Amino acid sequence: MDCADKILALGCIWASAGFDVNIRDPNAQQRADGVAYIEKNVQSYSAKTNQVPGSFEAVEDMKQAVRNAWLVIEAVPEKLELKIATFAELEALVPDDCILASNSSSYKTSEMISQISDSTKTRVLNMHYYMPPACMIVELMTDGYTSPEIFPFMVERCKEAATSPYVARKESTGFIFNRLWAAVKREVLTILAEGVSVPEEIDSMWTELFLKGKSLPCRTMDGKMFAHPH
Repeated sequence: MDCADKILALGCIWASAGFDVNIRDPNAQQRADGVAYIEKNVQSYSAKTNQVPGSFEAVEDMKQAVRNAWLVIEAVPEKLELKIATFAELEALVPDDCILASNSSSYKTSEMISQISDSTKTRVLNMHYYMPPACMIVELMTDGYTSPEIFPFMVERCKEAATSPYVARKESTGFIFNRLWAAVKREVLTILAEGVSVPEEIDSMWTELFLKGKSLPCRTMDGKMFAHPH
């Protein structure tokens, strides 16, 4: 699933939970694709939420898209200057109590809020989805100013949308899982580069230990499953 497909899936996720969804995109083809994706998939998503789907449309005008929003999820290209400008534009257009979120995992939202007021900063957070509908995890993270009460509220709304929310306790580039996965990838590539093993054997070991064995990282460390020479 590429980035554009993920954005369409986000609209489908929230529509499936009974929320009304506006997708804003300046490209007419992207707008048409967004509506088509939700029309095709919203009922299958709703099988998990047990809700009657909400309305959905795709519009070109930003003001029209967000004028009555309680939540806006930014998913523009990963260019920091564009994200900063987008949040500044949104601040001027959304209701005063609207929550502003970024789907970015490359940047912290604290890097995107230099042009918005201190009061608006309390309503901003990162909200990063993975690959729905196969993986319905969403990670939530503060911008350093986010009001604490936003997190339990958003956790409950995410659960209503049949996603699995996880809250990062502090700001972290890459959130939780991406940092873990980056470390795994880095070490696997090192093992391969040094000629210690081959891909097929690494995948086979991972399957035996973690898939078939159902081992979990922290629980495995607590249980001292492996010997660690000193």
